[in-house]
Amino acid sequence: PKIIEKKYPEARIIVLDDNFNTFKHVANCLETIIPVMSSERAWKLTIEVDGECSAGVWRGPLEQAEMYYQKLLCEGLTLAPIEKYKII
Repeated sequence: PKIIEKKYPEARIIVLDDNFNTFKHVANCLETIIPVMSSERAWKLTIEVDGECSAGVWRGPLEQAEMYYQKLLCEGLTLAPIEKYKII
């Protein structure tokens, strides 16, 4: 029998600019919720959100993306719907 490996779908989290979250709040949320997010990277992404109106802050397995997405939403961040990718 032939074994077929299926890859788990990936997803991307995008933070959107808004008029009510402070830079500090966004950066702190990114640093504390997303694993291995350094303070420097969190601030760079926060500045990108402000300047470009959005920034992709995480990409990885869908299940983890959904968890981080919900945590960021609970903190009041404005997010685009999760972008899902099929890995072939």
